[in-house]
Order: sequence, then C-alpha cells, then structure tokens
Amino acid sequence: MKNWKKLLSLLLAGVMCVGLLAGCATKPTGESTPPSVEPTASEPVDSAEPSVEPTPAGDEFNMAVCLASEPQSIDPALNSAVDGAIMLNHFFEGLMKWGDSGNAVPDTTGMNYAALVPGQAAGEPEKTDNGDGTVTYTFKIRDDAMWSDGKPVTAGDFVYTWQRLATPATAADYCYMIDMVKGYAAINGGTPVLDANGNQQYVDADGNVVAVELDADGNPVGELPEGVKADIDYADPSTLGVSAPDDKTFVVELTYDCPYFMEICAFPATYPVREDIVTADPDNWTRDINTYVSNGAWKMSEWVHDSYIKAVPNEYYYDAANLGPDVITFQLMEDQNAMLANYRSGDLQFIEDMPVDEIPALLASDELKIVDYIGTYYVCYQVQKAPFDDPRVRKAFTLAIDSKYIVEQVTQTGQVPATGFVPAGVYDAAGANGDDFRTTGGDYWEAPLTDEIYEKNCEEARQLLADAGYPNGEGFPVVTYLYNTSDAHKAVGEALQQMWQTALGVTVDLQNQEWNAFLETRKRGEYSIARNGWIADYNDPISFLDMWYTDGGNNDAQYSRAEYDAAIDRAKATADPAERMKAMHEAEDMIIGEDWALGPIYFYTQKYMMDPSISGVFYTPLGYFIFGYAQKG
Repeated sequence: MKNWKKLLSLLLAGVMCVGLLAGCATKPTGESTPPSVEPTASEPVDSAEPSVEPTPAGDEFNMAVCLASEPQSIDPALNSAVDGAIMLNHFFEGLMKWGDSGNAVPDTTGMNYAALVPGQAAGEPEKTDNGDGTVTYTFKIRDDAMWSDGKPVTAGDFVYTWQRLATPATAADYCYMIDMVKGYAAINGGTPVLDANGNQQYVDADGNVVAVELDADGNPVGELPEGVKADIDYADPSTLGVSAPDDKTFVVELTYDCPYFMEICAFPATYPVREDIVTADPDNWTRDINTYVSNGAWKMSEWVHDSYIKAVPNEYYYDAANLGPDVITFQLMEDQNAMLANYRSGDLQFIEDMPVDEIPALLASDELKIVDYIGTYYVCYQVQKAPFDDPRVRKAFTLAIDSKYIVEQVTQTGQVPATGFVPAGVYDAAGANGDDFRTTGGDYWEAPLTDEIYEKNCEEARQLLADAGYPNGEGFPVVTYLYNTSDAHKAVGEALQQMWQTALGVTVDLQNQEWNAFLETRKRGEYSIARNGWIADYNDPISFLDMWYTDGGNNDAQYSRAEYDAAIDRAKATADPAERMKAMHEAEDMIIGEDWALGPIYFYTQKYMMDPSISGVFYTPLGYFIFGYAQKG
C-alpha cells in the first residue's frame, strides 16, 4: 500500500512547485468557487483578471475580506453556501442574530465567539405550550427596525418571507428549514390527488389526467412517459402557520416543540425580504444596488461582478452608531496565491484560503489560525446509477480512503479522519453537558490510523468489490470524480484517485468545474462520485441528516429510502431528546452503516488569516464570521 503514497508525494510536490511559481501574482483570476458548505477558493483559470478594490487613503477603515469568488446567490431564500451566508449576515437580519458573546476564541487574537441574541425582535419571544404538543411563538418587532431605504420593517415582511420560502415555486434548497411550522408539509410537499380507485392520479404537462399502468401496489410500471407526473394538490402559501396580527407582532405556530427553532430564526433563509421589491423583478432584484434593499447593519453600495462587493453602514439600522468599519469590501477571488499576496500587501485584512504549499510555514509562524468548525468533508455517490447503485461498491470505495494520509499530508490543518457522517461536536440527548452524537453513535469503520488498519480496510474493500462482480477491479467501468476548481480539492482528488486505483484496481478520472456549474451538475445527479462538504446550520444532528430525505433540496446523492424518511419524520415529530436522538441514530445507521451512500473523509477545522491589528470580529463554529463591529489599531 505504500507505492501510491510515494507517487502521490511526487504529485503533491509538483503542485507545490506550481504554487511557488505563481506566488508573485497580485490580482485574482477566474470566477466562482467556494463550497456550498465550506469555504475554499479555486485555482486560477483562464479569464480576465478582476481588479482589487484599492485600500482607501486617510483614516477610513475599509475591512477588506476574501471569502470566495462570485457568490452563487445573495437572495436569502436561495443561497446555500457559507460565503453567501456570511454576506447575508451583514446585509440582512432575522428575528435573532449572532452577536458578541464576550468570550474569546482560544488561541486567536481579536476574535470572540458569537452568541445568539435578539435581532429584529424586540426581545425574547413569548412561547406558549398549546397542550397538544404544538407550540406558538409570538415575536414583537423592534420599533426602530428599518429597511435600508428608510421604510419600517413589519411583521408582514416576515409573513411574506416565510411563505415565499415554503412555496415550491421559489425552489429554495433550504425550504425545509421551516418544516416544523404548521401547514408547511401541505404547501411544500402537497397532497396526492387520487383517482376513483384510490390510486395516485397522473397528469401531463398541460394538467390533463392521463392513464398510467400501475402494479399491484399502485406504483407505475416502468418509467413515466416524458412530461407525465403525479398529480399533487399544493396548499396555498397563506395557510402556513405564520401571521401578523399587527405591524409589530409576528406569530409562528409549530407542530412540535422544536429544540433548535431559535437558531432557525437566525438562519439566512428566514431573513425578511420586501414583497414589493422581490415581486417587481424576481430574478434580478439582488443584482442591482438600487433594488437590493436590506434590513441588516450593512447595505450594498457597489458590486463589480467577479471582483468585489462593497458594503457601507445602513444609516437606518438601529445600532448604526456602534458599527466598526467605514466600509466592508468582500473581494471576490479564487486564486489562492493572489489571496495570500494581497493579504501580505495589506490590501486584504482577512482570508480563509491560501496555497496548500504555504500552509506548514504559515502554521509554524502562527499567522494561520485554526478554529473549531462543525462539518464533514466527504464524497457522495450517485446511488441511482451503476456502478454506485450497489452499496457494496460504495462501501468498498469508502474503506479504500486513507483519511489519515489526507489530513496529515494533503490538507495539513488539523482535520480529524471521519468514521461517520455527523461530526464530532454535535449535541446528543444530553446537550452540551453529555457525550456528543458521534461518541454516542460510535464508528462505522476503523479510522486508518496505521498502515496495518488501512491494509485491513482495503482487504475488506477488495472482497466487497469482488462480491459485487468486480474481482481485483476487473470489469469495473471507468468512473469520474467531480470537484469544484481548487488547488486544495484537486490535491484531495488526486489522492483519492491513487488510493482507489492502487487498493481496488479501478480507474478513476478527475474532472473539475467552476463553482456554479459544479453545483448544478451535482444537484442534477450528473456524476458518478462528487466532492462534497456540509457545515452545520445549527447544533443538532438533524442538520446533517434531513438533507437526505427523498427529493430533498440538498440531496445531491439522489438517496431515497422509505425507512430513512420515516426515521427523520419521527425525529421531527417529538421534542423528547432521547426519542429524537434514537430516531436520528437509526437514520445514520441506515445511510452510512447499511447503504454507504456517502464516503466521509474528515471532520473540518476552520482556517483563516486576519490582520493582527484587527479586533472585534465574532465567529460561530457554524462557519460565520461577523465583521460589522471590527476595530483597527
């Protein structure tokens, strides 16, 4: 098993040499990159180089940060990436928000942990137990909550926003974030329309009822004809359990006492947007500074696409007088060498990515900081297509991954080899005071911490592949590993390619795509194996598990299993911690322990570099950095 390591070391050395040659770059090139679920940037591609917004002269404090390249979306309902979420946390504000906890992040300078505090809400909401398992939250909106055009924020704005999020036509990947709200299921999932025999009715593209041959269980025989689909009756969005008795009162009815609901109220998808603004130009309102009306501490003042987004204080924000920078500039870059060069020159005060070959020296100098990050880096298999429609093949590919080598020799920033999907640090039934979900759930395979363990894993992998009909990889088709353009993801992909080829005798090609194209390809399931990563949206295992619900917006693996869906339903139908966790452990047992739909590689850490003269930045291990109150000097 060591020959591939020697070969891979040569490959990585080549990458590092290229990095050194490109190290003099001072401007970014390319388009979009970072992961939907973790911040990274991409290697240079052939395109015009965007300009770097110059640091202003004089006493003006421009906090210039680079999170990634052009964001996928800055519509709160449509964004599904961490970089976009960070921007949205500055431009918009929910009922709750992330504020300063006053507690320093260990081993950092100028960085405190963020804490959940009231945002547009005037205080903590009134919570009513309705006696039947349901609960009602009543929020009072601040009297001084204002939009960036000076109009007041109303409870009706939240009603519109949450109804829009639940509506299927919005096509929000994160619509399920409010699935605990009364009426959501009927609005978003709908109710099947049955025929006279009690079977599902089907319609064509024009809505006309068509006859479909059904088996004894009432399921279609074979593939449905093109354009034919199940007839579903979707409830009107107005039936969602949200209301505004007056302009300053927002009421939410929940079907159960959701333990993480307050964190949902600080999640970008639930941030208010203005109905008059959105409906006037639904597809483009976010791309024009004149229509990008927001209610957060900052407002957009300029967007030079593929170059930078500039934010200035929202003068109507209730706490505008206490904000720190005069300007926050989100530089849109994907060239890691350019990021580091601009940080070195002082044109950037904060970066999250840098060339892989620079990491050891940056760690040694203590310039590069490593903090907690609740997430998992993994590969997803297209489980609906051969050869990865066989769980034995998926398990074989997962066991053949030497995650110890990847975290120690490739990523090199303290990541931990994964032995499950839900990462360490996510609460179990006892919350912060007990064992976490990963400890309680245990390991699904033994982490390859020694060559002997890795060889044992590979022996099992080879037997699984043989049982699936591919002894020593014979007859196995050439498959492609898809990743978004990035030196870091490329290095991981090359490592995986060599591991699979050496351990299993299979051929895996590598293909990279620009970020937005990659997201669409993966979402449509047009791949065999794809790079993936997921960061917790809130500290609860359901954040990692409900995304694999059949037809879920973020279900890129195309995974579907009725028993799995039922376990997720049980977890969401009760507030009892023990019952919830039991159901979620059962769900993870199915998707990982039985079906091996995913190949977890490592649990994340967050790396960043920040100008040591900067202070007053907040951070949550969900991946959000809050720069609005930063101070310099």
